[in-house]
Amino acid sequence: MEAHSLCCAICLERFKYPATIPCGHTFCKDCISKHWDQREKGRPQHVEFNCPVCNEKFPTRPSLKRNVSLSVLSEAAADSGGDPKDAGSPCERADVGTELLCARHQKPLDVYCRNERMCVCCACAMNECKNHDKVLVEEERSNREAVLKKKSLEIRKCRENTEQNILELTENIAKAKVSLQQTSQWVNVKFSHLLKVLEEKQELTESFVAHQQEALLSQAEARLRDLQEKALQLSELEEQIAGLCTLPHHQLIQDSMLIEVPQMGEVPVDVNVNVLEKLAPVTDVLSRISKMVCEDLDKAVYAAVGHNKEASPQDKRPVLAVVPSPATPSYTAGKEGLSAYRCSLTFDPRTANANLLLSQSNRRAEHLTSGPRPVPAHEARFDHTWQVLCFEKFTHGRHYWELEVSKPWAYVGVTYQAIPRKEKGRTGMLGMNELSWSLQLDERQLSAWHAGNKEPVLGQMQGQSQPLRIGMLLDYESGTLTYYSEGQVRLHAFHCVFTDELFPACWIGEGVSVTLCPP
Repeated sequence: MEAHSLCCAICLERFKYPATIPCGHTFCKDCISKHWDQREKGRPQHVEFNCPVCNEKFPTRPSLKRNVSLSVLSEAAADSGGDPKDAGSPCERADVGTELLCARHQKPLDVYCRNERMCVCCACAMNECKNHDKVLVEEERSNREAVLKKKSLEIRKCRENTEQNILELTENIAKAKVSLQQTSQWVNVKFSHLLKVLEEKQELTESFVAHQQEALLSQAEARLRDLQEKALQLSELEEQIAGLCTLPHHQLIQDSMLIEVPQMGEVPVDVNVNVLEKLAPVTDVLSRISKMVCEDLDKAVYAAVGHNKEASPQDKRPVLAVVPSPATPSYTAGKEGLSAYRCSLTFDPRTANANLLLSQSNRRAEHLTSGPRPVPAHEARFDHTWQVLCFEKFTHGRHYWELEVSKPWAYVGVTYQAIPRKEKGRTGMLGMNELSWSLQLDERQLSAWHAGNKEPVLGQMQGQSQPLRIGMLLDYESGTLTYYSEGQVRLHAFHCVFTDELFPACWIGEGVSVTLCPP
């Protein structure tokens, strides 16, 4: 092979990184690149790219790729003992400084071995990687560039989607802020309106009560003045008669005919306070509003904002498997809590049904399975209903007491004194009439009763041998009767208007005992 066929026509040196252009002529890559760079600098507006040998023109600057065959021939000629000065030619030195060489053979890494996943020289490709899957570095680069282009498109699409999501999320955050602000305003307006309406109705009702009080007391005080005048007249007549008794006979006889008992009409002494009857619709609405605000709204807010049940007292209850009201005890007194309102109760034996046996200083009532005992008749006794009242009665204030029930078959609550005592059937039972309120303890479910209306309580009883402990808080002025399970977890609350003295009471099933806990 002639030496000139392995030399570049521009630098006249042996090829180093030979590159073939579209016309078929081959030059050193650096030489042809510098040739075209100079033409671009000389005529930047009308540059023409041509072959330095045949002067063929190209419409655009051709891309340069390595002529691998000439590279191999050139390297082989250099290894066979070419002119030493060729090894140090400027073209070769330039390439050596810019191209990676095989550390073992000091040859360019022209081939990519897919098995080894690395670039190798021609010598390594023919020996160590002889049977491996190999391609030219340029081809592998093209493949990798195609893959990178595809990944670039995917990344661009992902970026565009992300930017679109950012835009949508930004818009949604703005909408959410507006919505939350509107919701907050709506809630505030509703609460403010309700407070305003309640204040207006409170003023109107108080005005009505004050007017009724003024009229009633004015009438009663007028009757009182009439009675006082009558008493004064009668006192004067008594003194006059006493004076006549000291007169001589003939004068007493004569003057006594002048004494007459005055004919005075009866003056009513009853003060009929019927304001509550006139306000019955109002008190009924207030009771329902109190329940809605103190119970239903409380549960709704609890469900909305959530509640941390960890370390809740209900988790420590051994008997009641209930889901308590979210409301915490309404009345607290420092560390004492409900204990600040504890009171001492005892059962009234005059009211106890004949099937009930009282013991432990009338603090325990047991329903005997042997049948009724002989007991003296009394107007206060429940003849047909398995009930007993307590001695104590309440007309004001707050009072808390607890009791233990041996088995879940009882009704516990409060009642007016006028509850039926001699009637048969359910009308005399606690909670089955308008005169009483009760919580029914049942193995399946807790239930609240008033006026014969049943309201389920979220919870159920577990059939265990240990007693069931129930607490009750009566707030007479507020019109609430609240039930608590073990650990003072609130179960249920009645909201009403109390108008008479209230007695704690129990209905006790057969074989069941109820014990009043000491304060």
